Amino acid sequence: MSSLEPNLADNWEFTELWIDPTASPPYVLILLSNNGETKIYDPAEKYKAIFSSATYKEAKLWLLEDEYERFEQRFHAEKVA
Repeated sequence: MSSLEPNLADNWEFTELWIDPTASPPYVLILLSNNGETKIYDPAEKYKAIFSSATYKEAKLWLLEDEYERFEQRFHAEKVA
């Protein structure tokens, strides 16, 4: 995933996978959030950021508006000691 923005890819709080279940196979988007700043990346577009917002809530509403569904769990960054 070298095309992700380096600062965000290395410094994120959590990520979520969102899918469009009506597509076959399901279409996947990746949400990365860090201190509220949230970006949505499209793996099919070489991980291009397709949406950016100052809040998680705004990004979530954008995804729900397009009928995406969150994959079962949220993935948290591991803190390395």
